Amino acid sequence: MANTKEIKNRIASVKNTQKITNAMYLISSTKMRKAKEELERTRPYFDMQEHEIRRIFQTEIDITSRYFYPKTGRKLAETYAYLIITADKGLAGAYNHNVTKLAEEEMSKHKKTKLYVVGEYGRRYFQRRNYEIEQSFLYTAQNPTFTRAREISSILLEQYDNKEIDEIRIIYSDMVSEFLTEVKMMRLLPFDRREFWTKKEEKNEKDVHFEFDPSVNEVLNRVIPGYVAGNIYGALVDSFSAEQNARMTAMDSANKNAESLLAELQIEYNRVRQAAITQEITEVAAGARAQKQNKQHS
Repeated sequence: MANTKEIKNRIASVKNTQKITNAMYLISSTKMRKAKEELERTRPYFDMQEHEIRRIFQTEIDITSRYFYPKTGRKLAETYAYLIITADKGLAGAYNHNVTKLAEEEMSKHKKTKLYVVGEYGRRYFQRRNYEIEQSFLYTAQNPTFTRAREISSILLEQYDNKEIDEIRIIYSDMVSEFLTEVKMMRLLPFDRREFWTKKEEKNEKDVHFEFDPSVNEVLNRVIPGYVAGNIYGALVDSFSAEQNARMTAMDSANKNAESLLAELQIEYNRVRQAAITQEITEVAAGARAQKQNKQHS
């Protein structure tokens, strides 16, 4: 049975751990809030780019662009590029596991794939399993910015333009709500032109004809890279928010477990202390009886 000193040391250790988990919870909460605020500040820019693409298709239907599936339908891709977004560290529940699990499932469906990884966890995970990583983007998971998203998109677009890859997909985590996070796969390129067609009931400018200088395709080719970078940036922030939310949940669970453990340790401490006091009283009483008996015999 542990003595009171050992139990007090365990209580102190649990309290110190609880301070750390509380601090991690607060840090994750602050990081998530700041990332969401930054995304909301830049969202109008990305919305305007999407509006510009919709306006192009509203004016010109017969557009030929390498960034869109042909009008005749989807062409079977040969080489698939996968951008996998993980965290730089653990302590976030099943966050990383769910992402890597879906990534392996999807990549196994194709003969030729190229792997691009965001996050130290993902880099180590795929290296241990002997996956060939085309490029890993370190420190991006913990600091999602549009500048970093643009760097990633420029690398992917260069290979796409050079026909080294035929389709780009991104696997990331989306925080649907405070209690629900989903791992999603999104096709970055090529786009389906139908995604940008405006519904008839939403057309406010259907009779307006726009002129694009120098040409529709040139304007489209200039807008698309920024739009792709915006999608990557959104996925980075969504993943970062989901990671912080998962870490908050894990730390909250750790705090509750610590509270439960502290309560058990306190009960054990009181029991051991009471037993020690009872033992001392018993020993004192026994000693007093012995002395009394000695006096009676003397």
